[in-house]
Amino acid sequence: MKVLFTQDALINAGTERSNLELLSRFSSGIETFLVYFYPRHELKDEYERVGIRLLFLDIREKYHLISGARRLVKLIREEKPDLLVSSLWRADIMTRFASWITGVPLVGTLVNDSYSEMAWKDKSGLKHRIVYWMDRITAGIPKFWIANAKALVDSHLKTLGLDPNKISVVYRGREIPVLKSGVERPIRDFISYGRLLERKGFQDAILAFGDVIKSYPECTLTIYGEGPYRKELETLILDLGLENSVTLPGKVSEPHCLLPTADCFLFPSWYEGFSGALVEAMMAGIPIIASDISMNLEAVEDGRTALIFPVKNCEKLSELMIIAIEDPVKMKELGHFARSEAIEKFDIQKIAYQYEETLKRIYSDLKKERG
Repeated sequence: MKVLFTQDALINAGTERSNLELLSRFSSGIETFLVYFYPRHELKDEYERVGIRLLFLDIREKYHLISGARRLVKLIREEKPDLLVSSLWRADIMTRFASWITGVPLVGTLVNDSYSEMAWKDKSGLKHRIVYWMDRITAGIPKFWIANAKALVDSHLKTLGLDPNKISVVYRGREIPVLKSGVERPIRDFISYGRLLERKGFQDAILAFGDVIKSYPECTLTIYGEGPYRKELETLILDLGLENSVTLPGKVSEPHCLLPTADCFLFPSWYEGFSGALVEAMMAGIPIIASDISMNLEAVEDGRTALIFPVKNCEKLSELMIIAIEDPVKMKELGHFARSEAIEKFDIQKIAYQYEETLKRIYSDLKKERG
């Protein structure tokens, strides 16, 4: 079986890194290669280092969907894949048109809750409505879907009108890190990372930290990542007088490697797909405080593997941060159980096997339907 994966670009983000982790672990029984459209090559060296074949269609930012679909159609006719798998909105739309024209069956992926009530408030405007209707109108083209969270299935059944019998859930996975034994220390340094977007909720973490530092002035908060919301976050830090305690160092290639340098991981996102960053924190055994969005609750359990606060509730977040500071023994226990849970459920070797078997089953079923 020959499978062509498509995605927007090779930026260092959740879906792009997850595809890297998956494709590098598929067995020799399935031939895979990946097509990307836009000139963002941050992960190119990593993809090539693990032997993933890449094809770049060189479409100008930001959209140029017709041009991209045409180039993809030509490539499909040359490569003759048995199955297509697309991820992220622009690649989804171009790949759907290419699938429709060439007749090569497409598996769509559900990786973000882009049309939830929270998302509509966050992305109000004509552009988001156009994006939604293009997605909705073409959602009948994929023959099957793979979601990275059960909550995304429930959401897209309503918003895109999908058939629940045509969707499988395969969670995001991560490699199990080897932990080094370290000296026990109190919880003082909080860490978070991701794209600097409003919906990531980093402003909530900063506001909550502003209350925490009044009682614990030696604490720090470090948020790694880059994005269009940087200026707003920098302004908030200055307005609260936190410039000596809150830092935004920018993007790093492997932020999960920084988890052992901190004491507690904050994940205040407003809406997500199934977060690779959250899984990485679980794997690292670092204590976690996360928002109560449904995708997070598929990974962590309040009081057992994390502390959970109502999304956007800065007051409750600050309360939990203080609890973490004052009860490091309890937090260490949460981290221990989170790591055990992650190893059991989200080991990338297991996830890659599940994903590959799902694609094989889909392909087999499609062949039976065609007779």
